Amino acid sequence: MKTTHVLEHSDIKQIAAAAEAEALKNQWAVTIAIVDAGGHLLHLARLDGAAPLSAHIAPAKAHSAALGRRESKGYEDMINGGRTSFLSAPAIAGMLEGGVPIMKDGQCLGAVGVSGVKSTEDAQIARAGIAAIGL
Repeated sequence: MKTTHVLEHSDIKQIAAAAEAEALKNQWAVTIAIVDAGGHLLHLARLDGAAPLSAHIAPAKAHSAALGRRESKGYEDMINGGRTSFLSAPAIAGMLEGGVPIMKDGQCLGAVGVSGVKSTEDAQIARAGIAAIGL
């Protein structure tokens, strides 16, 4: 039997605060989503000025990163590289950069998804959030 790590409410609050601080520091209007390892939404914040659509894209990016246990950019790169049949993958909708899994000791605890600015900046915000809990 294995011992697993899980995100606690205090972790979610730290991740969210750090991700929001990164976005505000750069004056980026984004939506930040945090999900558990199963892709279930734990936190959603649409910052002032963020497009309404970003509130759908950020959770989808986080969901894809959690279920795949990899950054959502990998899916985007795969599709852009010509493997367009991957668009038919079930249960994965957020195949754009900006979803980053939260990994500890090789286990996925969840993911952060961000939408609203350039995809590299979305990922930057997500990573800043994750770094706040030392991962």
